[in-house]
Amino acid sequence: MSARWGDQVAEVADALVRKDEGRIARELPSREALRGVIERLHVALFAAELGPGGLDPQGRRAFVHLSIDEALRALSEQVGREPGLKPTPDALVRRFMAQLAGIRDLLETDLAAAVAGDPAATSTTEVLLCYPGFYATLHHRIAHALHRLGAPLVARAIAEIGHAATAIDIHPGATIGERFFIDHGSGVVIGETAELGRDVRLYQGVTLGARSFPVDAEGHIVRGAPRHPILEDEVHVYAGATILGRVTIGRGSVIGGGVWLTRSVPAHSRILQAPVRADAFADGAGI
Repeated sequence: MSARWGDQVAEVADALVRKDEGRIARELPSREALRGVIERLHVALFAAELGPGGLDPQGRRAFVHLSIDEALRALSEQVGREPGLKPTPDALVRRFMAQLAGIRDLLETDLAAAVAGDPAATSTTEVLLCYPGFYATLHHRIAHALHRLGAPLVARAIAEIGHAATAIDIHPGATIGERFFIDHGSGVVIGETAELGRDVRLYQGVTLGARSFPVDAEGHIVRGAPRHPILEDEVHVYAGATILGRVTIGRGSVIGGGVWLTRSVPAHSRILQAPVRADAFADGAGI
Protein backbone atom coordinates (compact mmCIF):
# COMPACT_ATOMS: atom_id res chain seq x y z
CA MET A 1 0.00 0.00 0.00
CA SER A 2 1.24 3.47 -0.82
CA ALA A 3 2.64 5.33 2.17
CA ARG A 4 1.35 8.52 0.58
CA TRP A 5 -2.25 7.78 1.50
CA GLY A 6 -1.71 5.57 4.52
CA ASP A 7 -4.71 3.66 5.85
CA GLN A 8 -7.23 6.02 4.27
CA VAL A 9 -7.28 4.08 0.97
CA ALA A 10 -8.06 0.85 2.80
CA GLU A 11 -10.87 2.53 4.73
CA VAL A 12 -12.45 3.95 1.58
CA ALA A 13 -12.11 0.62 -0.25
CA ASP A 14 -13.77 -1.22 2.64
CA ALA A 15 -16.63 1.31 2.69
CA LEU A 16 -17.23 0.94 -1.03
CA VAL A 17 -17.16 -2.86 -0.91
CA ARG A 18 -19.69 -2.83 1.95
CA LYS A 19 -22.07 -0.86 -0.26
CA ASP A 20 -22.03 -3.77 -2.73
CA GLU A 21 -22.85 -6.45 -0.14
CA GLY A 22 -25.50 -8.82 -1.45
CA ARG A 23 -24.95 -7.82 -5.08
CA ILE A 24 -23.70 -10.47 -7.49
CA ALA A 25 -20.45 -9.48 -9.17
CA ARG A 26 -20.48 -10.02 -12.94
CA GLU A 27 -18.49 -8.92 -15.94
CA LEU A 28 -20.50 -6.52 -18.10
CA PRO A 29 -20.01 -5.77 -21.81
CA SER A 30 -16.88 -3.78 -22.58
CA ARG A 31 -17.28 -0.58 -24.57
CA GLU A 32 -13.69 -0.89 -25.73
CA ALA A 33 -14.28 -4.38 -27.09
CA LEU A 34 -17.53 -3.29 -28.75
CA ARG A 35 -15.74 -0.34 -30.35
CA GLY A 36 -13.42 -2.86 -31.97
CA VAL A 37 -16.40 -4.91 -33.16
CA ILE A 38 -17.95 -1.89 -34.85
CA GLU A 39 -14.73 -0.87 -36.53
CA ARG A 40 -14.23 -4.40 -37.94
CA LEU A 41 -17.83 -4.51 -39.18
CA HIS A 42 -17.50 -1.02 -40.66
CA VAL A 43 -14.53 -2.13 -42.71
CA ALA A 44 -16.15 -5.45 -43.68
CA LEU A 45 -19.36 -3.76 -44.82
CA PHE A 46 -17.44 -1.34 -47.06
CA ALA A 47 -14.28 -3.28 -47.85
CA ALA A 48 -13.80 -1.73 -51.30
CA GLU A 49 -13.32 1.71 -49.74
CA LEU A 50 -12.03 0.92 -46.25
CA GLY A 51 -10.17 -2.37 -46.70
CA PRO A 52 -6.61 -2.85 -47.95
CA GLY A 53 -5.97 -1.55 -51.43
CA GLY A 54 -4.90 -3.69 -54.36
CA LEU A 55 -6.83 -6.82 -53.46
CA ASP A 56 -8.32 -8.94 -56.21
CA PRO A 57 -11.87 -10.31 -55.68
CA GLN A 58 -10.58 -13.46 -54.00
CA GLY A 59 -8.31 -11.48 -51.70
CA ARG A 60 -11.12 -9.08 -50.79
CA ARG A 61 -13.41 -12.00 -50.02
CA ALA A 62 -10.76 -13.50 -47.71
CA PHE A 63 -10.29 -10.13 -45.98
CA VAL A 64 -14.05 -9.66 -45.46
CA HIS A 65 -14.39 -13.24 -44.22
CA LEU A 66 -11.64 -12.72 -41.64
CA SER A 67 -13.00 -9.32 -40.53
CA ILE A 68 -16.53 -10.67 -40.01
CA ASP A 69 -15.26 -13.75 -38.19
CA GLU A 70 -13.15 -11.68 -35.80
CA ALA A 71 -15.96 -9.18 -35.23
CA LEU A 72 -18.60 -11.83 -34.52
CA ARG A 73 -16.35 -13.84 -32.20
CA ALA A 74 -15.75 -10.71 -30.15
CA LEU A 75 -19.43 -9.76 -30.32
CA SER A 76 -20.50 -13.19 -29.08
CA GLU A 77 -18.25 -12.80 -26.05
CA GLN A 78 -19.75 -9.40 -25.24
CA VAL A 79 -23.33 -10.57 -25.84
CA GLY A 80 -22.63 -13.40 -23.41
CA ARG A 81 -22.19 -10.76 -20.71
CA GLU A 82 -25.68 -9.33 -21.35
CA PRO A 83 -27.79 -9.67 -18.17
CA GLY A 84 -30.89 -11.80 -18.64
CA LEU A 85 -29.94 -13.02 -22.12
CA LYS A 86 -32.43 -15.65 -23.30
CA PRO A 87 -30.88 -17.22 -26.44
CA THR A 88 -27.31 -18.43 -26.34
CA PRO A 89 -24.79 -15.77 -27.43
CA ASP A 90 -23.82 -17.75 -30.53
CA ALA A 91 -27.48 -18.23 -31.53
CA LEU A 92 -28.17 -14.51 -31.23
CA VAL A 93 -25.02 -13.58 -33.13
CA ARG A 94 -25.89 -16.05 -35.91
CA ARG A 95 -29.24 -14.29 -36.35
CA PHE A 96 -27.44 -10.95 -36.38
CA MET A 97 -24.96 -12.24 -38.97
CA ALA A 98 -27.88 -13.17 -41.24
CA GLN A 99 -28.93 -9.49 -41.22
CA LEU A 100 -25.56 -8.01 -42.22
CA ALA A 101 -26.26 -7.98 -45.96
CA GLY A 102 -29.58 -6.21 -45.31
CA ILE A 103 -27.83 -3.68 -43.03
CA ARG A 104 -25.35 -2.99 -45.84
CA ASP A 105 -28.26 -2.43 -48.25
CA LEU A 106 -29.87 0.05 -45.84
CA LEU A 107 -26.59 1.91 -45.39
CA GLU A 108 -26.21 2.15 -49.17
CA THR A 109 -29.54 4.01 -49.26
CA ASP A 110 -28.32 6.32 -46.48
CA LEU A 111 -25.17 7.11 -48.44
CA ALA A 112 -27.23 7.88 -51.52
CA ALA A 113 -29.54 10.14 -49.50
CA ALA A 114 -26.58 12.13 -48.19
CA VAL A 115 -25.20 12.74 -51.68
CA ALA A 116 -28.66 13.66 -52.98
CA GLY A 117 -29.42 15.94 -50.02
CA ASP A 118 -26.15 17.82 -49.57
CA PRO A 119 -24.65 19.82 -52.46
CA ALA A 120 -21.32 19.82 -50.60
CA ALA A 121 -21.07 16.01 -50.85
CA THR A 122 -18.98 15.07 -53.86
CA SER A 123 -19.36 11.29 -53.61
CA THR A 124 -20.56 8.42 -51.44
CA THR A 125 -16.91 7.82 -50.55
CA GLU A 126 -16.70 11.29 -48.99
CA VAL A 127 -19.86 10.63 -46.98
CA LEU A 128 -18.55 7.24 -45.86
CA LEU A 129 -15.27 8.68 -44.65
CA CYS A 130 -16.20 12.13 -43.41
CA TYR A 131 -19.86 12.55 -42.44
CA PRO A 132 -20.69 12.16 -38.73
CA GLY A 133 -24.37 11.72 -39.57
CA PHE A 134 -23.61 8.61 -41.58
CA TYR A 135 -21.21 7.28 -38.92
CA ALA A 136 -23.95 7.65 -36.29
CA THR A 137 -26.44 5.96 -38.63
CA LEU A 138 -24.08 3.02 -39.12
CA HIS A 139 -23.89 2.55 -35.35
CA HIS A 140 -27.66 2.79 -35.15
CA ARG A 141 -28.35 0.24 -37.88
CA ILE A 142 -26.15 -2.29 -36.05
CA ALA A 143 -27.41 -1.39 -32.57
CA HIS A 144 -31.06 -1.52 -33.67
CA ALA A 145 -30.64 -5.04 -35.05
CA LEU A 146 -29.08 -6.24 -31.78
CA HIS A 147 -31.76 -4.45 -29.75
CA ARG A 148 -34.50 -6.27 -31.63
CA LEU A 149 -32.69 -9.60 -31.27
CA GLY A 150 -32.65 -9.34 -27.49
CA ALA A 151 -29.32 -7.72 -26.51
CA PRO A 152 -30.47 -4.26 -25.35
CA LEU A 153 -27.46 -3.47 -23.14
CA VAL A 154 -24.93 -4.29 -25.86
CA ALA A 155 -27.07 -2.31 -28.31
CA ARG A 156 -27.18 0.70 -25.99
CA ALA A 157 -23.42 0.56 -25.47
CA ILE A 158 -22.89 0.57 -29.25
CA ALA A 159 -25.26 3.51 -29.58
CA GLU A 160 -23.32 5.42 -26.94
CA ILE A 161 -20.04 4.72 -28.75
CA GLY A 162 -21.56 6.41 -31.80
CA HIS A 163 -22.94 9.21 -29.61
CA ALA A 164 -19.53 9.89 -28.07
CA ALA A 165 -17.90 10.02 -31.51
CA THR A 166 -20.47 12.25 -33.23
CA ALA A 167 -22.60 14.08 -30.60
CA ILE A 168 -25.64 12.42 -32.25
CA ASP A 169 -27.78 10.50 -29.74
CA ILE A 170 -29.99 7.81 -31.32
CA HIS A 171 -31.59 5.26 -29.01
CA PRO A 172 -31.25 1.75 -30.49
CA GLY A 173 -34.98 1.19 -30.09
CA ALA A 174 -35.85 3.93 -32.58
CA THR A 175 -37.13 2.71 -35.95
CA ILE A 176 -35.63 4.47 -38.99
CA GLY A 177 -36.53 3.81 -42.62
CA GLU A 178 -34.48 3.84 -45.78
CA ARG A 179 -32.54 6.81 -47.16
CA PHE A 180 -32.03 8.50 -43.81
CA PHE A 181 -29.79 11.59 -43.73
CA ILE A 182 -28.54 13.70 -40.83
CA ASP A 183 -26.75 16.82 -42.09
CA HIS A 184 -24.02 18.23 -39.83
CA GLY A 185 -25.57 16.38 -36.93
CA SER A 186 -24.23 17.70 -33.62
CA GLY A 187 -26.90 17.76 -30.92
CA VAL A 188 -29.46 15.54 -32.69
CA VAL A 189 -31.50 13.42 -30.25
CA ILE A 190 -33.85 10.61 -31.34
CA GLY A 191 -35.76 8.87 -28.55
CA GLU A 192 -36.40 5.19 -27.96
CA THR A 193 -39.89 4.90 -29.45
CA ALA A 194 -39.49 7.35 -32.34
CA GLU A 195 -40.55 6.04 -35.74
CA LEU A 196 -39.08 7.60 -38.88
CA GLY A 197 -40.22 6.70 -42.37
CA ARG A 198 -38.29 6.77 -45.63
CA ASP A 199 -36.37 9.78 -46.92
CA VAL A 200 -36.37 11.61 -43.59
CA ARG A 201 -33.79 14.37 -43.28
CA LEU A 202 -32.69 16.01 -40.01
CA TYR A 203 -30.30 18.88 -39.37
CA GLN A 204 -28.14 19.69 -36.37
CA GLY A 205 -29.75 20.26 -32.98
CA VAL A 206 -33.04 18.48 -33.77
CA THR A 207 -34.75 16.75 -30.83
CA LEU A 208 -37.36 14.02 -31.27
CA GLY A 209 -38.20 13.61 -27.62
CA ALA A 210 -40.87 12.77 -25.09
CA ARG A 211 -43.25 15.36 -23.74
CA SER A 212 -44.09 13.41 -20.60
CA PHE A 213 -43.61 9.98 -19.10
CA PRO A 214 -46.64 7.72 -18.55
CA VAL A 215 -46.82 6.26 -15.03
CA ASP A 216 -48.71 3.34 -13.52
CA ALA A 217 -51.13 3.44 -10.57
CA GLU A 218 -48.21 3.48 -8.13
CA GLY A 219 -46.47 6.35 -9.88
CA HIS A 220 -43.74 4.27 -11.51
CA ILE A 221 -42.65 5.10 -15.06
CA VAL A 222 -44.17 2.76 -17.66
CA ARG A 223 -41.12 1.77 -19.66
CA GLY A 224 -41.29 1.20 -23.40
CA ALA A 225 -44.62 2.99 -23.88
CA PRO A 226 -44.79 4.97 -27.17
CA ARG A 227 -43.89 8.54 -26.23
CA HIS A 228 -41.74 9.90 -29.08
CA PRO A 229 -42.73 11.37 -32.46
CA ILE A 230 -43.65 9.58 -35.66
CA LEU A 231 -42.18 11.18 -38.79
CA GLU A 232 -43.76 9.88 -41.95
CA ASP A 233 -41.95 9.57 -45.28
CA GLU A 234 -40.09 12.56 -46.75
CA VAL A 235 -40.24 14.75 -43.63
CA HIS A 236 -37.47 17.36 -43.29
CA VAL A 237 -36.70 18.92 -39.90
CA TYR A 238 -34.36 21.90 -39.85
CA ALA A 239 -31.76 22.96 -37.32
CA GLY A 240 -32.71 23.40 -33.70
CA ALA A 241 -36.31 22.19 -34.04
CA THR A 242 -37.85 20.30 -31.12
CA ILE A 243 -40.72 17.84 -31.58
CA LEU A 244 -42.07 16.29 -28.40
CA GLY A 245 -44.57 13.56 -27.57
CA ARG A 246 -46.36 10.86 -29.53
CA VAL A 247 -47.31 13.16 -32.36
CA THR A 248 -47.35 12.43 -36.08
CA ILE A 249 -45.65 14.66 -38.63
CA GLY A 250 -47.42 13.95 -41.91
CA ARG A 251 -45.69 12.86 -45.08
CA GLY A 252 -43.73 15.48 -46.98
CA SER A 253 -43.90 18.05 -44.17
CA VAL A 254 -41.17 20.58 -43.46
CA ILE A 255 -40.50 21.71 -39.89
CA GLY A 256 -38.53 24.95 -39.84
CA GLY A 257 -35.48 25.77 -37.75
CA GLY A 258 -36.05 26.51 -34.08
CA VAL A 259 -39.69 25.39 -34.09
CA TRP A 260 -41.14 23.93 -30.87
CA LEU A 261 -43.88 21.45 -31.76
CA THR A 262 -46.07 19.30 -29.50
CA ARG A 263 -48.99 18.53 -31.82
CA SER A 264 -49.54 16.42 -34.92
CA VAL A 265 -49.59 18.08 -38.33
CA PRO A 266 -51.11 16.75 -41.58
CA ALA A 267 -49.21 15.73 -44.68
CA HIS A 268 -47.32 18.43 -46.62
CA SER A 269 -47.46 20.93 -43.76
CA ARG A 270 -44.99 23.82 -43.49
CA ILE A 271 -44.40 24.75 -39.84
CA LEU A 272 -42.28 27.87 -39.34
CA GLN A 273 -41.40 30.21 -36.53
CA ALA A 274 -43.43 33.39 -36.18
CA PRO A 275 -41.61 36.30 -37.85
CA VAL A 276 -39.30 38.28 -35.60
CA ARG A 277 -40.24 41.91 -35.09
CA ALA A 278 -37.59 44.21 -36.49
CA ASP A 279 -37.33 47.95 -35.80
CA ALA A 280 -34.68 50.41 -36.95
CA PHE A 281 -33.37 53.14 -34.63
CA ALA A 282 -31.10 56.09 -35.23
CA ASP A 283 -29.32 58.80 -33.25
CA GLY A 284 -29.36 56.92 -29.97
CA ALA A 285 -33.08 56.12 -29.97
CA GLY A 286 -34.48 52.73 -29.09
CA ILE A 287 -33.84 50.47 -26.14
